[in-house]
Amino acid sequence: MTDTSRHASGQAKSYDELRRYQRRRRYVLALLIGLIFLALLFVRSEAAPGQALHEYMEWIGGVLILVAILGRTWCTLYIGGRKSAEIVTDGPYSVTRNPLYVFSATGAAGIGAMTGSIIIALAFAVLTWLAFLAVIQVEERFLEQNFGDPYLRYMEQVPRFFPKPWLFRESEMLAVKPKLLYRTFTDGLFFVLAFPFFELVEGLQEAGILPVILHVW
Repeated sequence: MTDTSRHASGQAKSYDELRRYQRRRRYVLALLIGLIFLALLFVRSEAAPGQALHEYMEWIGGVLILVAILGRTWCTLYIGGRKSAEIVTDGPYSVTRNPLYVFSATGAAGIGAMTGSIIIALAFAVLTWLAFLAVIQVEERFLEQNFGDPYLRYMEQVPRFFPKPWLFRESEMLAVKPKLLYRTFTDGLFFVLAFPFFELVEGLQEAGILPVILHVW
């Protein structure tokens, strides 16, 4: 076997391992989200519906969810399925190495804010960040192994998660894959479901159908 064929075989094996890990991560994340939503059936904001704080938090939640949907779609314009094939360093990827995860955490904070609680909004953001952190570390090992020095230089210049807007650099041209773009936008609509869900939960709690075990700010 030649060096080229061994390298190609190693790349394919690494990519398969990465995909398996990402698939397991999605299952674990889905289970975690399900458990959190189940717990929230019995948790209520200290600020009751109709009070200023509660209404402000819902409004902030809506804004964060909109930012998440548009931001994730923006990322897909650049990444377009290329993340494992080449290093993308323009657009949102010029200010943070993981903008998709940044916008997903923003959306998670927005979902939490829909409860009217500051603590739940922050908890959703932090839990999402922790869940993604493990995935990011695996992806970094994969990208470092496959791209070497160019990726190491990218790691040195651009932060892992929290964006540095002053690093922004735009592409002159983008090759867009519409199917991936539509899928990302459609997936992002999941965040919108938070509003009717928590409105329903509030209604059931008000009616005494769901017992409130814990009040949080």
